[in-house]
Parts: sequence; structure tokens; C-alpha cells
Amino acid sequence: MSIRPVKRIAKSTPTMEGAGVKLHRAFGFGTTNELDPFLLFDDFRNDRPDDYQAGFPWHPHRGIETITYVLAGTVEHGDSLGNKGKMRAGDVQWMTAGSGILHQEMPQGDERGRMHGFQLWANLPSSLKMTAPRYQDIPTTAIPELTDDDGTHVRVITGEFWGKTGPVEGVAADPRYLDVFVPPRKRKTLPVEVGRHAFAYVFEGSGTFSGASEPFGVLTEKETPAGETLVREQTGNRSLVVFDSGDEVTVHAGDDGIRFLLVSGKPIEQPVAWYGPIVMNTQAELQQAVAELRNGTFIKHA
Repeated sequence: MSIRPVKRIAKSTPTMEGAGVKLHRAFGFGTTNELDPFLLFDDFRNDRPDDYQAGFPWHPHRGIETITYVLAGTVEHGDSLGNKGKMRAGDVQWMTAGSGILHQEMPQGDERGRMHGFQLWANLPSSLKMTAPRYQDIPTTAIPELTDDDGTHVRVITGEFWGKTGPVEGVAADPRYLDVFVPPRKRKTLPVEVGRHAFAYVFEGSGTFSGASEPFGVLTEKETPAGETLVREQTGNRSLVVFDSGDEVTVHAGDDGIRFLLVSGKPIEQPVAWYGPIVMNTQAELQQAVAELRNGTFIKHA
């Protein structure tokens, strides 16, 4: 077994999307090789309704899959094909945009005004760019939850883990998407298949992710037996951890425990040309998609 070294750690950055939704972006709209097949990851967490209620009005998607995971509040959605629904706390929606869809997502807070969710974009290979759109709406009750003897708790959204398989099926990148909590001061090693790109996104608590020899991860100080001060970097809230190759990751939870998403997927290794939520392989394909948006022929499948 080989521990995946930590390639880098980055804090997500504040940005604004939709009609004025304030959120934090962990990665997106840059180079894609490091996290292929994943393109973008947003953390839309807020307790001020004025900062999110304008939502994400009608907009197009083509060539990608979007994965929305709600932890607090609700998200009402609808599309140009007549689909409608509402996501609640703990629910997941996996939307394959394929050949193209127009949709909207309108968040509402819970009884305390809180809204919290994540959206991940996964690329589609060229052979599936123009496939028919489809939805997988997963209620929280359908997501397997596992608790290990040490109190580590895992929700399996997609992929196989500890003998359980998540309910999302037939996704091109064959991803594994886990919501993991490790209790205070516990050390946990989790398998990640070789040949996949992998990242963790910390959203509660703090801890250190171990590399081959050194832990990575607000800075903490610890006095050694010799009286020296040892400084180790600890990964905290809204931190992205990108892993190198290997077949497992190890995390040491801090005093309040640590909760993070652990995501991995098979690289597609194809060119990426994108214009916001339209992601193709070439500039010519991108220009065609934009032209179809303008002339009303964007939607290919009823």
C-alpha cells in the first residue's frame, strides 16, 4: 500500500455566480490536467438570504455532468424539457447535460436562513458529449451511511466503498464521491484506487493529510521533547487538498474532528474547450454550440 502524497493545498476563493450568488470556488476555469475529469468545484454556503436567493436563473449546459449535493436549505430546479423538482438537505442531483439543456437552480434557506451545498462539474468524453440529457435525483434516504469502530462516518454518494455502493449510476468518469467525518484526534486511512485523480475538500473542523513522510495540511505549534517548537500545517475549513498518485490517503483529525468530501475519478485525457458551462473538445465545436444557442437550435433531445 502506498500513501498518496499531497501535491498542494489551497483555500477556496470568494466569487459570484448566477444572478449574484456569493460562493467560494475551490477550482475551475483554469488548466484541467491536474484534476481531470473534474472541471470545477463550488461551495455555496451562506446564512444571509440576500447573498443567495437571486439564484441561478436559466442558463445552458452541454458536454458535462453537474453533481449538486445539498447540506442545508433547499434548491428548486427546472429545465427546458419540463423537469422540475426540489432538493432538500442531504439530497444529491447528478445531471448529465450531454447534448444540451437549459435549466435554473433557485436556492432557499432553512428555518434559520442557512443555505449550504456543493456543485462539482465532471467532464464527458467526446463520445458522450452529445448524448441525451438525463437526471439522477437521489434522496438522502437512498445514500448508504457507514460508521467504523473508531467513529469514522462515511456517506457513499457514488462508487464502491467499504462494501457499499452509492446510488448514482452510469457516470462516465466512474467516480467515487464520499462525505467523510473523522472524529477528534483520530487517524484514518482510506483507500483510493490507483490510476485516478483525487482531491479532498474540507468543510468542517481541521486536520492533517499525511504524505509519504510529512503531514500536510491553520498552522499549529507543538513542543518536542527536546524543547524545540515544531510547526505543522493543518488543513481547515474551505481547503482543497490535491493528492498525487498512490492507493490510499491518511488523515489525522484535529481537536474538533474533520469532515471533508473525498472525490476521485478516472482521467479522460482529452482536449478541453469551454465557454462557461459549455465544455467541448475543440474551439470549432464550442463556436457551433454558441451559434446554436443564438439561433434556437441548442436543444437536441426532447
